[in-house]
Amino acid sequence: MFGTNKKGNAPQNSIDSLIGSGTRVEGNVVFSGGLRVDGEVRGNITSADGQDGTVVISEKASVEGAISVGHVVINGTVIGPVFAGVSLELLPAARVTGDVEYHQIEIQQGAVIQGRLVHHVSAKTVELKLASNS
Repeated sequence: MFGTNKKGNAPQNSIDSLIGSGTRVEGNVVFSGGLRVDGEVRGNITSADGQDGTVVISEKASVEGAISVGHVVINGTVIGPVFAGVSLELLPAARVTGDVEYHQIEIQQGAVIQGRLVHHVSAKTVELKLASNS
């Protein structure tokens, strides 16, 4: 589902944290491992210490803020820039309003991006950008 199987670059296959449906978080979220968002986040989402975490934004979820994570899977609404250090997967219900920077990308039919797409040849370029935003 997440597109890459390389050792060291593989996304987190388990969910360590959950923001459930009907829950709204106002403020920045910093996590380790895997995070699934089914509710609302009004703030930035980043992986702890620049680690390659995985965030999954479900179909009913919404995020207003920047996302800076190694592996990003979106099937909901994001208003803000997305920095995917390794991989970005946009599922059919994805709606992104903001610039998107990525190393690897998969876009399924139906996904919408209103912003610039910026490809980085090396994942290190995006990782350095993520570290400088912390």
